[in-house]
Amino acid sequence: MSEVRVAGVGLTPFGNVPERTSRDLFGQASIDAFEHSGAPRSDVDGVLYGNFMGELSEHQGHQGPLMAEAAGVRAPATRYESACASSGVAVADAVKRIRNGEDDVLLVGGAERMTNLGTAGATEALAIAADDLWEVRAGTTFPGAYALMAQAYFETYGGEHEDLAHIAVKNHDNALENEKAQYQRAIDLEDVLEAPQVSSPLGLYDSCPISDGAAALVLTSESYAEEHDLDAPVAITGTGQGGDRMALHDREYLARSPAARKAGEEAYADAGIDATDADFAEVHDCFTIAEVLAIEALDIAPVGEGLTAARDGRTTADGETPVNLSGGLKAKGHPVGATGASQIAEVTSLLEGAHVNSDAVADATTALAHNAGGTVASATVHVLEVVE
Repeated sequence: MSEVRVAGVGLTPFGNVPERTSRDLFGQASIDAFEHSGAPRSDVDGVLYGNFMGELSEHQGHQGPLMAEAAGVRAPATRYESACASSGVAVADAVKRIRNGEDDVLLVGGAERMTNLGTAGATEALAIAADDLWEVRAGTTFPGAYALMAQAYFETYGGEHEDLAHIAVKNHDNALENEKAQYQRAIDLEDVLEAPQVSSPLGLYDSCPISDGAAALVLTSESYAEEHDLDAPVAITGTGQGGDRMALHDREYLARSPAARKAGEEAYADAGIDATDADFAEVHDCFTIAEVLAIEALDIAPVGEGLTAARDGRTTADGETPVNLSGGLKAKGHPVGATGASQIAEVTSLLEGAHVNSDAVADATTALAHNAGGTVASATVHVLEVVE
């Protein structure tokens, strides 16, 4: 099988830009990715594009060809939709296509335009990633769903809101100098604990923002990178995907993430590593409790101990395994369709030493990217390694 190299990455700043369309955002991210890669657009074999709510936010379906055009690429293009894991799934498919020799160069990424809907409209649009018949019609929103998961965690393993607050503080600290982050400002425990409550026990600072933005990756085969003398020292060496029942009431666990565990186990086995080999991770922290469930599912922390990992300094920038050095979804932002690809971009930049927070992991060679959809009914995990 051909090794998959991350030849180029591109990110727009994440934030509130309702006047910009998804095609505009993805076009910008693609320009940066191609410039970083050195690969010409004419060599692209396909475009794999993640987007969740384009029909609702922009009245636009059939987005694959549209985004290929925005990127200046003439190649077959496909849109991937798996809620918040849309571009993570696109990356997973791209890895398989390059490995099996079907393609040598792929443009992979995603975008989302959300803020033009307003808070109520975006909340309603996001809700369709849940079970409409049994959850949405009953009034469940994702803050409420993750609050139920947090309550179940506290009941099962103990803990309190202050433990979650340390995660929010950590991720805001990590985003302070990340020019792509939506929130580049520090918060403290008091800010988190005194913020308006969204859904008990989660407050405003336990929740990621509504965001606009795009991410693009140029992925190539090892042979193509070598033949064209590309500077592409980071490879995706492992990939995994997991799933779970859609509605919370149908699940065996509320305080665990079986889909993320399965994806992680597959990715570790694929790369030939285990959790202890990971120097750092980007995980899907749409809410602070989501980071807890993610690091436990990935064996970065034992089950029942993920809640205190940030408080104890194990996942801070100077900790044993830093988590969300980009600021995570919590502070960097969460333009849904772009998030999975943006995690790959951030990890690549950190491993290459090109990220503002690279000094925190200066000797790192191996990292993880975990992307989740809905209440983790979908999940992907990718292992990235420095290979030259």
